[in-house]
Amino acid sequence: MKYHPLESKGRTNRNSNSVSPFDDLAPEYDAWFDGEGSFVFSIEVHAFKSLLPTLPKPWLEIGVGSGRFAQALGIETGIDPSIKLIEMARQRGIAASLGRGEQPLFGEESFGTAFLIVSFCFLDSPPDVLNEANRILKPGGKIVLGLVLRESSWGKFYQQKKKEGHRFYKYATFYSCDEVVRLLVKAGFLIEKIVSTLFQRPGEVRHMEEPREGYFPDAGFTIIVGVKHDGKM
Repeated sequence: MKYHPLESKGRTNRNSNSVSPFDDLAPEYDAWFDGEGSFVFSIEVHAFKSLLPTLPKPWLEIGVGSGRFAQALGIETGIDPSIKLIEMARQRGIAASLGRGEQPLFGEESFGTAFLIVSFCFLDSPPDVLNEANRILKPGGKIVLGLVLRESSWGKFYQQKKKEGHRFYKYATFYSCDEVVRLLVKAGFLIEKIVSTLFQRPGEVRHMEEPREGYFPDAGFTIIVGVKHDGKM
């Protein structure tokens, strides 16, 4: 089994004028969804779909990559630092633009929900991205993070890949659930819900899974939903 190239989606562009190192890896990244990673992707999408009716529109994906998740979930708009991945997202019907989550690319209160799906661990500055997401969300808007957490078996697997200098994961920084929650709260979000899935371990994914509400440290994929509130804590 070839493992999830996960948060590769081009987020390692270290300044807004440089070429994303993931431009050269874009075809390989995107091909994963049609091959060995299709089952894991289906499990993750299934978990997101259980939440979609509760998420106000319009929707934005920060780190849209090649548009696979956006297309599957019906997310209309996306941004990403990789021009090659942006081109793929546009071919999938996404209104995708080149940009980084820290940049003020949209007006205040422009969106109902902002997604960061398997991209959080590649952000240069998570606090800046979360603050910007808060700015562009309408009052009561929501942020939805899809994460592989550090403490999970999948997180440990990818951290080992990082140590080995893997072409994707060498750029990643993995976070614990507590760390992510603290960052969200500091950026002005209240935690509304946590959903967990992918309890099968790396290399052992054999069947579809139903998501479970709540945080489970052995879940390979965790979705955290935050709600924008008045005043930062």
